[in-house]
Amino acid sequence: MTSTLSRPARNGVDVPTLFATLDAVKGTPQIAQFQFRATNEWISGTHNRSSIQGFYGAGQEDSSRTEPFTYDADHPPVLVGTNQGPTPVEFLLHAIAACLTSGLANIAAARGITLRRVTSTVEGDIDLLGILGLSDDVRNGYRQIRVHFDVEGDATPEQLAALVDRSRRRSAVYDVLVNGTDVQVDVTAS
Repeated sequence: MTSTLSRPARNGVDVPTLFATLDAVKGTPQIAQFQFRATNEWISGTHNRSSIQGFYGAGQEDSSRTEPFTYDADHPPVLVGTNQGPTPVEFLLHAIAACLTSGLANIAAARGITLRRVTSTVEGDIDLLGILGLSDDVRNGYRQIRVHFDVEGDATPEQLAALVDRSRRRSAVYDVLVNGTDVQVDVTAS
């Protein structure tokens, strides 16, 4: 077996650091506990803005992000918005694509496979009758989400497809979507 130190960076992934992280978590499982956070502020109408900066992980509060990432969300005019950003459900499509793609790059790098090109298309079908309160028989969320990958790399088509499948099985966003997560909402009103 090749030692961690002899593995070069591949696909933009620092392979030695990837394996060192895996080894560190194996040796100290409690550092695998992370808490990610976001704040959101209403702007006007359906327009709002989220900020993401700090998180807790690897046993400490992270301070590597000196500035927050900000994301505007809104609805298109047909849904009473002003197009100041994608809809929240479109961000969900971005989240699944991004999570699967990130995982794919890491897994390919760990297995010594060089990727040349990875693209994906994500589609989600939603019936607004539920969201608009016009039917209690229609769910509010997506009925189905479809993700299609086009992957080119220095492996067989079967191996490249297996990378995508492995990424799917390890994806946090995929897990949340297919298994659900307990979501608690509380309010402080004044």
